[in-house]
Amino acid sequence: MNTLTTERPDFAAIASWIPKGATVLDLGCGDGSLLRYLKETRAVRGYGVEISDMDIVSCIANGVNVIQNDLDAGLSDFEDNTFDFVILSQTLQATRYTEALIQEMLRVGREGIVSFPNFGYWKSRLNVMLGNMPVSNELPYQWYDTPNVHLCTLHDFESFCRKYCVSVTSRSVMTGGHEVNLLPNLLGSTAVYRFQRGV
Repeated sequence: MNTLTTERPDFAAIASWIPKGATVLDLGCGDGSLLRYLKETRAVRGYGVEISDMDIVSCIANGVNVIQNDLDAGLSDFEDNTFDFVILSQTLQATRYTEALIQEMLRVGREGIVSFPNFGYWKSRLNVMLGNMPVSNELPYQWYDTPNVHLCTLHDFESFCRKYCVSVTSRSVMTGGHEVNLLPNLLGSTAVYRFQRGV
């Protein structure tokens, strides 16, 4: 198995939904690892958007086209339907204006993909029940230094999609790289959703 997919099993789930040669915009792309992976495995073309100076340098080292921008300021630099897919991988929980960003993703792209840590995972619930905020591979920060401002569960995200006319077309839930089908909101630590404009 590719080292990247071992460290980030959501990469393989995302790649499985993207046809070869698709155009992709990766929001909050970090060091560009996902875009590099998609270029190598799916021959995608596209850009990353990142705010961190250090990550911009890493993107360039990874051969990824990157634009420095704050996601909370919106995607006004991009025209409607510019990309086949707009991806928000492990960044949803750190955005301040979630509704506006999801709508912008579906304006700029024909489809959207998000992945996020599931706060409904049983270990997270147990931590909270024992009086502590959870710390895990998916949620590696302490409460006082976390960039996460909007943690959610699978049920929360699906309710959000229904409310804002976002149509979920595929879902993959996993723990430790293994697909979870039984009680996913309880037993899944990471969720990946593919979606498009609803009617």
